Amino acid sequence: MDRIQIGALIERKLEQQAQQLTQQWHQAAPIHHFVIDDLLPPELATRIFAAFPPASKMMLRKNLRELKYVSAQMDQHDPLLEEIVFAFQQPGVLEAIRAITGLRSLYPDAHLYAGGISVMGQGHFLNPHLDNSHDKDRERYRVLNLLYYVSPDWEQANGANLELWPDGPDGEANTIVSRFNRLAVMVTNQHSWHSVSANTTDRPRCCVSNYYFSDHPVGAGEYFHPTSFRGRPEQPLRDRVLRADAMLRGWVRKLFPKGVRATKHVYKKDE
Repeated sequence: MDRIQIGALIERKLEQQAQQLTQQWHQAAPIHHFVIDDLLPPELATRIFAAFPPASKMMLRKNLRELKYVSAQMDQHDPLLEEIVFAFQQPGVLEAIRAITGLRSLYPDAHLYAGGISVMGQGHFLNPHLDNSHDKDRERYRVLNLLYYVSPDWEQANGANLELWPDGPDGEANTIVSRFNRLAVMVTNQHSWHSVSANTTDRPRCCVSNYYFSDHPVGAGEYFHPTSFRGRPEQPLRDRVLRADAMLRGWVRKLFPKGVRATKHVYKKDE
């Protein structure tokens, strides 16, 4: 199946459950989000999982903030992966999600800035953080994060689950299990602290990621911040280090709004 056909399936599923999803979204304040299960036919979701590349074909992000494999260079992988990534960028899918969330002027990201696919192996994690507030050129606000999970038989005990921190990283997290064939859509703004718990298994947790952007911020006023990480409540030393790191990176971005170097996590179709 191609992106148009897959997009049509996603659009139909969203429209069928639009009322319930809208209710989910509005009741989930302050980190608005909704979750939809059994997004695609299970045989298609299984094929997408099987199409994921070996770790050697992906980029390892390894530091105090995170540990995971990522890739945005979709033409280097099974064609089905490119089709599912860009299925979420089909106009009908964007319009269905715009109607559910009530957000304005949603745009997909053909460059896959921080999007694409990711794999989390044993011990991999993503510490609490706020996503970069803008696109790579700081022209539009990043407003939605779409996460589609395809690892079969995934349970909460496996870890590698999405965590939302409505009271910030000093509070308690709400867990959204990375269940097979589940789509999670969450707001990204200056309050949307989220993380991924450590994978406790020797199995890969595979995810298809997209971000949507807008001309308008989410909330009352304008804001800007780089991706900012914190330690978990049980990581006080790491928290101090990551706070200092976030402050330094914030000053650098104020001095150099376009960044001091080009990000590697974008889709460059000519390469």
